[in-house]
Amino acid sequence: MLYYTKTAPMGWNSWDCWGAAVNEDTVRKNAEFIAQNLKQYGYEYVVVDIQWSAPGAKNHEYEPYCELAMDEYSRLIPAENRFPSSAGGKGFEPLAEYIHSLGLKFGIHIMRGIPRQAVQRNTPIYGSDRTARDIVKTDSICAWNTDMYGIDPTKDGAKAYYDSIIRLYAKWGVDFIKCDDIAREFPQCEDELKLISRAVDNCPIEMVLSLSPGPAPLEKAELFKQTANMWRITDDFWDKWELLYAMFERAEKWSIHTGAGRWPDADMLPVGAIRQDYDPNGFTNFTQDEQITMMTLWSIFRSPLFIGGDLTKCDEFTKKLLTNTEILKMHSNARNAHQVWRRNIDGNEFILWKAGCSEGGEYAAIFNCGGTESKIGIELRDLELPEGSICCELWSGLKAPIKDKINVRVAPHGAKAFRLS
Repeated sequence: MLYYTKTAPMGWNSWDCWGAAVNEDTVRKNAEFIAQNLKQYGYEYVVVDIQWSAPGAKNHEYEPYCELAMDEYSRLIPAENRFPSSAGGKGFEPLAEYIHSLGLKFGIHIMRGIPRQAVQRNTPIYGSDRTARDIVKTDSICAWNTDMYGIDPTKDGAKAYYDSIIRLYAKWGVDFIKCDDIAREFPQCEDELKLISRAVDNCPIEMVLSLSPGPAPLEKAELFKQTANMWRITDDFWDKWELLYAMFERAEKWSIHTGAGRWPDADMLPVGAIRQDYDPNGFTNFTQDEQITMMTLWSIFRSPLFIGGDLTKCDEFTKKLLTNTEILKMHSNARNAHQVWRRNIDGNEFILWKAGCSEGGEYAAIFNCGGTESKIGIELRDLELPEGSICCELWSGLKAPIKDKINVRVAPHGAKAFRLS
């Protein structure tokens, strides 16, 4: 069944560091790091991203029309050379069992539709007398990956196919499904999304359903809230300032739809060691201040928090960034977050956000999108707070009473976050 998450999901995803080439050893090592260092802060999902069924995957590039590991019922299974514990038809069950033994939850990436090779071989559909060719929609294809065809939801056997793969994942112990090629593909995929959602909702275990890639169309917000737990509001997010800057506008538009178990998703956090398949010494291009800005915006907006870097190479700054308890409390407790204003002050663009706190008081965050350090005074009337309020800056932990303004210096591309009471 669709899992009603009281707070936005948190965890790790393999894409930013390993692309399509992630293997079992890497997943296990990152899961062990989470269990030892991050679980107590709320990080719990360990997600294997795209093309885990491709034996020859090498990096972030997809091998077009490659042979995929598949069972006799048109369902993709893990490539044994990359996930050796799956041998003998076990699928991801042994890996999921190991992740669960660490007190964590296990997730996988899937593509919308049915494997093209299943259609070519006309393989059966489990639980149906139909075959792959009976349910395929060959003009429904992914623009950036050749693995799948879409499905015609009106065809007999389409529901049985989606039911069969979701029940297989449930048997494996999958807690989280990231379904790709679906969040922005409208109107062609709307009925497929409904089939997938119903299959998840009817399966015997609780699963989070995440939709990618973005940008998801804002006019479909109510559909997403009825069919999924989280959906991407952006295309792949990488360590470029222009992408982080653009996220302010996206978050502003989606902020009214955040919460109540449904989460607009600003995508993974490209922090620490990323793109390891290209360069084992590769590290995020974000400055430390840009990473603080990203973590602050994701947290007050309450986006899901999924770490993209190889955690086995986690440095002290990255660990502190991800485990600031007051920032993570804001991520859990912020309510009705929204942008207050966006202004040019002394040549720098500043953006002010505020949110209520479920434990009382308010949160506020100020972002300097300009290129120079600058001092700013945030007026209490903009936050609708009385004089004498107590202000705690969340990154530094410094507390002080305030009269009529919060006066702070903010680094270029940096941020400050506050708890006010």
